[in-house]
Amino acid sequence: MTAGMTRLWLIRHAPVDGPRGVIHGPDAPADVSDAEAFAALRRQLPPAAVSVCSPARRTRETAAGLGLAPQIVSSFREQDFGAWTGRRHDDLAAETGDAYRAFWDASAHNRPPGGESFVDQIARVAEGIAALPDGDVVLVVHSGTVRAALAVALDLAPEHALRFVIDPLSLTRIDRIQPGWRVVAVNRLTLGRG
Repeated sequence: MTAGMTRLWLIRHAPVDGPRGVIHGPDAPADVSDAEAFAALRRQLPPAAVSVCSPARRTRETAAGLGLAPQIVSSFREQDFGAWTGRRHDDLAAETGDAYRAFWDASAHNRPPGGESFVDQIARVAEGIAALPDGDVVLVVHSGTVRAALAVALDLAPEHALRFVIDPLSLTRIDRIQPGWRVVAVNRLTLGRG
């Protein structure tokens, strides 16, 4: 590996073990029952890499399922949806009407009540990435965190970064090569997923 190079192995956590259509909070558990998918993903990761995850329960459980003992770094947490956390999308749309729709019409820059925008998340993730060491680093994080990292690497407008699909237990690989970036893979799915 070239000196001054960091290879980021970004893994989105396993699916949330909870109801669909909810803006899940940090205490939502992961469904870590797909042993075959975990084994296939584990085989793709570099040995002896530094590992990092967000403070969320689902990222910590996913990291444990991959046999990692990560450092917890709050810079890599999911976007904070404030007062909407724990709420169902359908209920929010019914209760707040135009305000809910307006948020999603410009979700990169808008903030939910008491929360943060995707632009805020990008800035936070950029700071976290800047603090990572050279070498291989496995990050078990959230879809928004992966999109934010791609926005940093590709110098994308926030609206464009939100177009990426980042599936549970997918692998995205980007390399920080001073002074630039290289994108190796985005949303690579493991074999054996049921």
